[in-house]
Amino acid sequence: MRIATYNVEWFHTLFDEAGGIVADDTWSGRRDVTKAQQSAALVKVFRALDADAVLVVEAPDCGRGRDGVAALRNFAAEAGIRARSVCMGFANDTQQELMLLYDPDVITARHDPVDLGAPGFDSEFRIDLDIDASEDVVRFSKPPLEVALETPVGAMRLIGAHVKSKAPHGARNDAEVMRIAIANRRKQLAQCIWLRRRVEAHLERDEALIVAGDLNDGPGLDEYEALFGRSGLEIVLGREAEASRQMFDPHAARALQSRISAAPTTARFFLRHEGRYLQALLDYIMVSPNLRARAKGWHIWHPFDDPDCWGNTELREALLTASDHFPVSLDLEGS
Repeated sequence: MRIATYNVEWFHTLFDEAGGIVADDTWSGRRDVTKAQQSAALVKVFRALDADAVLVVEAPDCGRGRDGVAALRNFAAEAGIRARSVCMGFANDTQQELMLLYDPDVITARHDPVDLGAPGFDSEFRIDLDIDASEDVVRFSKPPLEVALETPVGAMRLIGAHVKSKAPHGARNDAEVMRIAIANRRKQLAQCIWLRRRVEAHLERDEALIVAGDLNDGPGLDEYEALFGRSGLEIVLGREAEASRQMFDPHAARALQSRISAAPTTARFFLRHEGRYLQALLDYIMVSPNLRARAKGWHIWHPFDDPDCWGNTELREALLTASDHFPVSLDLEGS
């Protein structure tokens, strides 16, 4: 069984309010890419993935009278892929939803935000982040999707997340860059702590668990990480917990081994002010200890780093056109 996570940059721009596909020559949300070009590229990528379930990060918008669920179903029908049913959690107002696209002939999926003691993702989380004896109130602009799955390899839980970006958007000078970047990192870490609380509760129940999505974080991604002592990635993994309570992703493990060695990457962004591209490891599929023996293949569908993607010219170009992130997949075997 194959599970994937894929952040599709501004997917919602490819659909009208009713969820119909708009594949014309107007610009998409992608830099220098039309809607027709992005749609065609995404069809090729999703077909190549051939996943039983795909966590779609930045899925089509369900706010402002738009029907993102219909949009994703229409896309699946247009692409002719097996994963054609949609499971969605709490809607948000960012135009970027979290949805699970899955094959109903193989998997049963339902949104299931169970009571775990730790606050639900549609509520708020209180924590003193800066040790000032005053609680900070944290909310998710994109509440994580919590799914109960019945699969050919057993029952499991999936948490799909798109954690707060640390980029200092809107900064007008160096002082604002620092202030906004630190504030964003504090919120990103708080969301990861909140996410980890929910993860720990599932691990206490000995449930098979997958945490997937875009954490907007990896080791050493910005100079402010040292102020807080650890990355959000390390928090969600539970790196300080005993082995039986740690989540695992091999790409994360490799990146955390050494901050100066080459690390895998899942995203490629164009830096306008520098006129070059930046690559980063942001997307993960983490598994609980009781799933690790069945997890046989993590794969970053990177157009340059993966030989199969590089060797397939059509797929390589589609990956570069479709999004600024690349899919990550995981193959699970039965027990």
